[in-house]
Amino acid sequence: MMIERELFVSAPGKVILHGEHAVVHGKLALAVGLNLRTFLRIRPCKDNTVVIHLPNIGIKQIWDISQLQTLVPILEGCFKDEPTSPSPEHLDALKRFAGFATGSKDTGDLALITFLYLYLCICGRDLPSVGIAVWSQLPTGAGLGSSAAYSVSLAAALLTFTGKISDPMQECSEISRWTQTELDLINRWAFTGEKIIHGNPSGVDNAVGTWGGALQYQAGKISQMERVPTLQILLTNTQVPRSTKVLVAGVKEKLLKFPDIMSPVLSSIHAISLECQHILQEIVAGSPVNHYSVLEELIDINQHHLNVIGVGHPSLDRLCQVTASHGLHSKLTGAGGGGCAITLLRPDVDLSVVEAVKRELTDCGFQCWQTSIGAPGVSVHHLSDLTEDINSALNSI
Repeated sequence: MMIERELFVSAPGKVILHGEHAVVHGKLALAVGLNLRTFLRIRPCKDNTVVIHLPNIGIKQIWDISQLQTLVPILEGCFKDEPTSPSPEHLDALKRFAGFATGSKDTGDLALITFLYLYLCICGRDLPSVGIAVWSQLPTGAGLGSSAAYSVSLAAALLTFTGKISDPMQECSEISRWTQTELDLINRWAFTGEKIIHGNPSGVDNAVGTWGGALQYQAGKISQMERVPTLQILLTNTQVPRSTKVLVAGVKEKLLKFPDIMSPVLSSIHAISLECQHILQEIVAGSPVNHYSVLEELIDINQHHLNVIGVGHPSLDRLCQVTASHGLHSKLTGAGGGGCAITLLRPDVDLSVVEAVKRELTDCGFQCWQTSIGAPGVSVHHLSDLTEDINSALNSI
């Protein structure tokens, strides 16, 4: 049964805390929820149209239900309770319908094709008239899981709107979530969306967007850490473009050329992930020992290792120098070669220090956010819980 009111959903971004690149070679990586979120509002309409507005990338698209109904026979085999990955023929049909080039990799094109596929497959043959607006705090293309947060939010909103999963807001809590079984279904539909956007994703980003907290990823297996602390960080985007594919290939080349040198480095990164996991559990358990100095040491060691395997960059060196001059500790997160870095903020750090660091990083031409990791996964919100800028963006239809 379709719900007859508007619904507000959000999902977090993602950063790799430790283990990037080593994970490609079978080592452990820790991925954590980033409390920069993607917000979605879905509301019923009465004019037989479907509207999707993505103000971050300047897209607003309107279709008549009668137009979308022409796609129903094409996707007939996809109308199942379980997510079904689209075939190349399905994707080509959707791209032709939307007027996109068959081989398009444009961010906006892929976002609309993902929406069309999830909307049609989840809603089935009886297509509802809806208006959807999506607004994100996450920059695109920065390795922070922005596409996964989009897919998770879409899946959760459409499944709830169509009654395929429960409406947590009926419980009247301030921020509500779904059952574990329902979250698993959201995650699988979101993974389908990620396949449309990325082709062959690992599944880590959508899992973090769904479950939040922290996840372990090793040898293709993803498992959730039961409890993790929320850690305050600075997230900095150097805005230096990089190719993940090239960086991964470079690490592999070094490993093949110097196996006796590089293998121990990757094993050490694995050990850092294990030690960090242990420290996080100690913090949650309320251990009286101050573990932040250990977390800082692990960050420093890992950053040096990442430079050794060839994924550093002068912009990241500069970032680490700026934060170190104020007694803070930073490492790259993700592919490296530019991109983003995280800086741990101890609970007792002086706010004036944080502001000074943010100013200096901004003066370097970097983008900087003060936020947290270990963030909750996909959630439903009351309208009153959303800030004015989020409300403004989501009320754009």
